Amino acid sequence: MRTESNAAGESVYGPGVFAARPLMFILAALAGCATQIPQKEQGPPVVRSLTIYEELVRRDPSKRLVDLRDAIPGIVIDIRYATNQNFMKQPVCNVARPLLRAPAARVLHAVQQELAKQGLGIKVWDAYRPYRVTKQMWDLIRDPDFVAYPAKGSRHNRGAAVDLTLVVRATGRELEMTTGYDEFSPRAHHNYPRVGKRAMRHRALLREVMERHGFERFPAEWWHYDFRGWERFDLMDLSLDEVP
Repeated sequence: MRTESNAAGESVYGPGVFAARPLMFILAALAGCATQIPQKEQGPPVVRSLTIYEELVRRDPSKRLVDLRDAIPGIVIDIRYATNQNFMKQPVCNVARPLLRAPAARVLHAVQQELAKQGLGIKVWDAYRPYRVTKQMWDLIRDPDFVAYPAKGSRHNRGAAVDLTLVVRATGRELEMTTGYDEFSPRAHHNYPRVGKRAMRHRALLREVMERHGFERFPAEWWHYDFRGWERFDLMDLSLDEVP
C-alpha cells in the first residue's frame, strides 16, 4: 500500500485518509509533495517520522512525549511489553520506557501526589505504544474489548493512555486487585461484582483518584485509563527509543 515520504525518503504516514488538515500542511512544507497525498486509502493517518513529530511539538508543546520516570518522582515502572511477561509471550517494544503526552504526565503526577498522602503510589505497566504493536496484538487477539482495532488505532498509540495499578509506596508491593494485568476475562471489567471486598475497595480507589485528576476508565480493563482529550493527539508509530 502506498505511503508518503519526506525529503529524506522516510515514510511519514501509514496508509490512510489524511483528514487532519494541519498535518497535511506540515507534510507539504517539509516534503514538497502535497499534490501526492492520497485522497482515500484504507487505514488511519499515523505519524512515522521523527521530523514530523518534532514539528508538531514545535507548533503545540502539549504534544511532547515525556518520560514518566523524569516527570513523576517515586513512580514504579514495569513495562511488560518490553519483556516476555505479557500475553504476546515476547517483547514487542524495544525498550522499557514509559512515555505520555505532557499534559497527561502532569495530571498523573498529581495522582501520585494524592496517593502519597495515604502511603501509596502507582506502578505503570504501559503508556505510549507504537501503532505497529497494536496491529500485532490485534492479529493475535481480535477482541475489541481488550485490543484496539487497528483501523481506529489505540489511545496508547496517541500517548494518551496508561495501564497501571496501586502499590505500597515504601515497598513497591502491589495492592490486591480483581485480576492480574492483561487478564482477558469478564473479571477484568471495572464493574465485575464477584470479587473480594479488599480488591473491590482498591479498584474503586484507583478509579476515584484517576477520574478526579482527568482520566477516564476503560470499561473492560480495570488497569486502563485514557486521558480526557485524547482525541487531539495523533496516532504515532515511533519506536520508544526514537523519541528525544
